[in-house]
Amino acid sequence: MSKIKVMLVDDSALIRNVFEQVLAGSAEVELISTAQDPYFAVEKLKRAVPDVLILDIEMPRMDGLTFLKKIMEQNPMPVIICSTLAEQGTDSYFKALELGAVEIITKPKLGSKLFIEESKVQIVDKIKAAAACRGHLRKRTEIKKPQTKLTADVIIGRQRQALSMTRTTEKLVVIGASTGGTEAIRAILTQLPQDSPGILIVLHMPEHFTKSYANRLNQECNITVREATNNETILRGTALVAPGNQHMLLKRSGARYFVELRGGPLVSRHRPSVDVLFRSAAQYGGKNIVGVILTGMGDDGARGMSELHDEGAVTIAQDEQSCAVFGMPNEAIKRNAVDKVLPLGSIAEQLLLETHN
Repeated sequence: MSKIKVMLVDDSALIRNVFEQVLAGSAEVELISTAQDPYFAVEKLKRAVPDVLILDIEMPRMDGLTFLKKIMEQNPMPVIICSTLAEQGTDSYFKALELGAVEIITKPKLGSKLFIEESKVQIVDKIKAAAACRGHLRKRTEIKKPQTKLTADVIIGRQRQALSMTRTTEKLVVIGASTGGTEAIRAILTQLPQDSPGILIVLHMPEHFTKSYANRLNQECNITVREATNNETILRGTALVAPGNQHMLLKRSGARYFVELRGGPLVSRHRPSVDVLFRSAAQYGGKNIVGVILTGMGDDGARGMSELHDEGAVTIAQDEQSCAVFGMPNEAIKRNAVDKVLPLGSIAEQLLLETHN
């Protein structure tokens, strides 16, 4: 199996060095070249075209957005935006997604051994997901799966909840997505009316970006969209997005549904994890839940969707044709955990049908 070839364009020598250390020894990814700005990158692209380009936004001589626009017009390739953790300037990164970038990662930094290992896991996975977007899809069998992967057991136990709580028929929607998910979720939420059921969303997006993403959606949607806070009650007409770097769980007290935010290790190689949300929804919501799994690389959410299905929830997967990467939905389908496979444009309408009490 050939390695995924990567070029990094970033004006910081420190960042270039950290990337070299983080990706060193990877069996799946090879950093073939680095450049300090787009002009140097153009010269290197003449000699070797990478499978994936990692691009900073703020650089001398030519900014990343201008370079990205030129790439997508002249020689389209999968591009990952490399960001800082600062909230200021996040609009530029969302502009990059609109221009065709497929992922956002935060700039790695030197730290503890655990931090470096988590950074490596997350960055390599983002690179693999981006590479899978070339030509719309790449067969997942070409990309070797890692052997070590934690499940939702590390965050939530498997014990059955004694649901001696007040019974409720209130319907809730839980949605999980990864690569291509920013636009897929936007396409669904902008179609929903104000009185839609409460919605919980896990999207594989870095810390701070989830808040900006939710705020942008809130301006476009009839429903209220915001980043979730711990112990927040889930209300009709509201969608809550899991904060980057925190797992989000559905909990219930009597007839009141609320969210719990937790730290903890990566689950299914992600934090937040779709599996964590879906399992908690299976435990506390059962047949009152409609679960939706959208475009994304890997299998996060497939196991949790199976648990939702077993508890009588309605389960929906985005179809292959409308996915940027048909990984997560396909894994759920292969587990026989999906009731309906639908094109993206039909999911909002189906949600309203399934949640009409």
